[in-house]
Amino acid sequence: MRGVPNNFATGSLVRSAGADAVEGALLFTTDRIAAFAAAEAKLTKALSLVPDHARAHLYLGLVYMLTKRAAEGIAECEHALVLDRNLVVAHSFIGIGKIYIGRADETEAHVAEALRLSPRDTLAYLWMSIAGDAKNHLGSWEQAVAWCRRAIEANRNYPQAHFNLATALAQLGRLDEAHSAAKVGLALNPAYSISRSRAARTAQSDDPTYLAQMESIFEGLRKAGMPEE
Repeated sequence: MRGVPNNFATGSLVRSAGADAVEGALLFTTDRIAAFAAAEAKLTKALSLVPDHARAHLYLGLVYMLTKRAAEGIAECEHALVLDRNLVVAHSFIGIGKIYIGRADETEAHVAEALRLSPRDTLAYLWMSIAGDAKNHLGSWEQAVAWCRRAIEANRNYPQAHFNLATALAQLGRLDEAHSAAKVGLALNPAYSISRSRAARTAQSDDPTYLAQMESIFEGLRKAGMPEE
């Protein structure tokens, strides 16, 4: 029974850290740096208590990815899968990491694996949106639209899927649809803006391929009528 207190404390830390990481990732906080720092501190403590806690490695991987340490983040998520192969969301997080290191062309395969393993997962909408974002990075606008629409069908209340869709539609010249998608996204997350998105994205990676790909995304958001500030 000695491990019970540690497991209970670790579980609480990991859940709290996960909330911090997700809040920062989705731009629901004005101080993302503080959110990620809090998450990393909690996860470091959790892993000092239970070094093989798969979900702690998973969220630590996400925090690394969102703070210019994508290669380390991918490794953490791969380790999480070694510890618990049923932690399907790790596949999608690895897909995110691939975007940040300029290898967005590999993201779809990771998302497809997550969906193959858990096609009715409650987080499937998130994975599909990640694939849509990757396609936007690649300039594959039609494919991005298809992935984003799948994500929205799975969960209409996830704002980033609408923003990703708005980008792709705008770059295809379908401006009325793009404006509508942007409007829906802003209703769900009124604090979202191009400047906040740029600040968040540039804080995630300084990979030159990634940074170059972002410019067409911001261009699409601008065409879709997203606010600059």
